[in-house]
Amino acid sequence: MKWRGRRRSTNVEDRRGMRVGKAGGIGIGTIILALVAMYFGVDPRLVMDVGSQLGGGRIATPQADYQPTEADREKGEFVAVVLADTEDVWNQEFRKYGKRYAEPKLVLFSGAVQSACGMAQAAVGPFYCPGDHKVYIDLVFYDELQRRFQAPGDLAQAYVIAHEVGHHVQNLLGYTKRVPRGSKGADSAAVRLELQADCFAGIWVNHTQKAKNFLQRGDLDEALNAASAIGDDRMQRQATGTVRPDGFTHGTSAQRQRWFRKGVNSGRLEDCDTFRATTL
Repeated sequence: MKWRGRRRSTNVEDRRGMRVGKAGGIGIGTIILALVAMYFGVDPRLVMDVGSQLGGGRIATPQADYQPTEADREKGEFVAVVLADTEDVWNQEFRKYGKRYAEPKLVLFSGAVQSACGMAQAAVGPFYCPGDHKVYIDLVFYDELQRRFQAPGDLAQAYVIAHEVGHHVQNLLGYTKRVPRGSKGADSAAVRLELQADCFAGIWVNHTQKAKNFLQRGDLDEALNAASAIGDDRMQRQATGTVRPDGFTHGTSAQRQRWFRKGVNSGRLEDCDTFRATTL
């Protein structure tokens, strides 16, 4: 994936090296977060539930001994370029429909972070908080993506960001409100929301390729591999040895690949309406 030398977004908040300290009582929110840590892209309603229990009694202070390495700086630059690409795509798409795209912030953090949706540990993985319109990611997740999920590559990492930005797009368009809290199951609204975010990530690839010709040999395979690696069926099989469709929240590996590929091939919002799809 060709990304160096391109515009970087100014909407990145780098909180790496910030320590989240206890300023008040803490509830059982972190336990709930741990239960969903196996999933990539936490369901926003679950995160909001945690926020209501934690109550926001935490503060962030700088770690005096934090010194970013060259690799840390490069990862931050990569994220800023990918976020800039999503801004270019969604600003253009919203203008087509006479709408204004409110660009989200992306927060880089280390270990734990306080958001409008509550306190989150790095184990949660990347998530979008509709309460503050921000995407949160501890870049240690990229190491996990490569080691645990066997999904290396630049486009695999960029897909993670594009998927979470897809949740922001859904929030702006009103799709997020269609999902009741606790929604799960193979044909649930929660699964449809996640698959639509995968399709929106594909739209980002489609338009960015047309505008910037950034793809290299094997890139799409990397992203498709990442989509497959975090499918509900594969995750459940790895964790328990069995598959329970009634517990699905994100879709199967095949579904995630299918909807991401649909966005890549089509590039049209209309073709990503999973809520009207008769089959997923």
